[in-house]
Amino acid sequence: MKVSEFFNQTGKTAFSFELLPPLKGNSIQQIFNTIDRLKEFDPRFINITTHHSENEYKEDEQGVYRKIHIRKRPGSVAIAAAIQNKYGIKAVPHIISRGFSKEETEYALIDLSFLGVTDLLLLRGDTRKLDADQLKMDSHLHATGLQEQVNNFNKGIAFDGTTFTPPDVPFSYGMACYPEKHEESPNMESELYYTKMKVDQGAEYLVTQMFFDNSKYYAFVDRCREAGITVPIIPGIKPIHLKNQLTVLPKVFRSDIPTDLEKELRSCKNDEEAKAVGVEWCIAQCKDLMNHNVPGIHFYALMATESVYKVASAVY
Repeated sequence: MKVSEFFNQTGKTAFSFELLPPLKGNSIQQIFNTIDRLKEFDPRFINITTHHSENEYKEDEQGVYRKIHIRKRPGSVAIAAAIQNKYGIKAVPHIISRGFSKEETEYALIDLSFLGVTDLLLLRGDTRKLDADQLKMDSHLHATGLQEQVNNFNKGIAFDGTTFTPPDVPFSYGMACYPEKHEESPNMESELYYTKMKVDQGAEYLVTQMFFDNSKYYAFVDRCREAGITVPIIPGIKPIHLKNQLTVLPKVFRSDIPTDLEKELRSCKNDEEAKAVGVEWCIAQCKDLMNHNVPGIHFYALMATESVYKVASAVY
C-alpha cells in the first residue's frame, strides 16, 4: 500500500514521524531505539532525512589548508531499507535536489527501486550550507525539477535521456507545503501556485512545514481546496523541547510562535520546564486537529522522541 492510500482509510488518524540519521560512526541502533519507543502507536510510515556533504578545511602535509567535502551522516537509502526490512513499516526517504547531482539522484533511485523502497518525499533542501561549487553542480534548482526526474524514471527515461526498462513498481511521492508561506515566496498566491504545480505534476499528498497555530493550517487547507488542490494535506507537528527554540524555530523554519505559547515559554526557567510546556501545547494542537478529522499527523521527532511519545500517548 502506498503512503497516500493510508490517508484515504477511514478510522483513526494516521501516525507518522521523521528520523534523523545518526552521525557517522554511530550505530543504527540509535534509529532502532527511536522506532522501538514509538512503534506502539502503529506508525503508517517513517521519514528519513537526507543530508548533503559539508565543507571543512584541513591542513595538508605542506601546511596548506584545503577544502574537503565530508558526509557527516549516512545516506537514507540503506537506513530506509533496514527499517522496512526489520519492522515492516513503510520507510520514506527524503530525496533532495540541491547538493546532489542529477546523476547521484538517479543512482539513489536505482538502489531504492532494487531494495523495494518505493515511497519518497521530494524536497529542494536547505541551500544555506551549500558552497559555490555545490550551487553550480548539475542539480535541480527546485523540487519540481526533481519531480520531473522521478516521473521520467518511472517511465524508463534516465536523466541523460537514454531509456531503460521501467521499474516494476513505480515510485510514488509526497512533497512539502507551507501554511505560513515559504521564505522565498513573495506572497501566498505564489505559494498556492507552486503547491498546485507540485500536485498537478504527481505529488499524491503534501506534508506541511511545522506550525504551532492550527488556524493557519485550516486557512491554508481551505485556500488549497478553493484552488483545486484535492490531495491529503498532512499537518507537520513538532513539540518544543528546548527553551531557545522560542527564537530558533522562527528563524530557521519561519514558523510563528503564538502569543500564548510565547508567554509560557518565556516564563520557563530551564529546558525541562520548556519541554513540559511544549508537550502540553502539542497535545492540545493534536486533539484539535483530530477533532477536525485530519487524515494524519506527522511528527518532527528530531531530538524530541520522549516528547513525541508523551503527546502520542495522550492522543492515540
